[in-house]
Amino acid sequence: DVQLQASGGGLVQTGGSLRLSCVASGFSFDEYDIGWFRQAPGQEREGISCMHSKSGSTWSAGSVKDRFTISSDKAKTTVHLEMNNLKPEDTAVYYCAANLICGFGMRTTPAISWGQGTQVTVSS
Repeated sequence: DVQLQASGGGLVQTGGSLRLSCVASGFSFDEYDIGWFRQAPGQEREGISCMHSKSGSTWSAGSVKDRFTISSDKAKTTVHLEMNNLKPEDTAVYYCAANLICGFGMRTTPAISWGQGTQVTVSS
């Protein structure tokens, strides 16, 4: 049974940083691609960053590419999203997800497994 538990959201000022974490169980990172989506009020859910299974290579959307970094721990049980230089437009609920199509496929294809969201609010 795939389970994903996200944490680390909060309120931060523009230019600040946050680190989201997602503890995963019930599957191996070698088995499924894993990543992060976000959904701002009134907007569609957006795939922003992911990690390919087996290779560990990563992909990030253009809107966050130079500011957000996805990584996993050595045990491959937790995936992190390091978010720097945060902007008000980054305000959203962030979701950890697994069994997805890492890359541009995140834009059109939803993940199979989802964690609960964690709220990130960036004040101006």
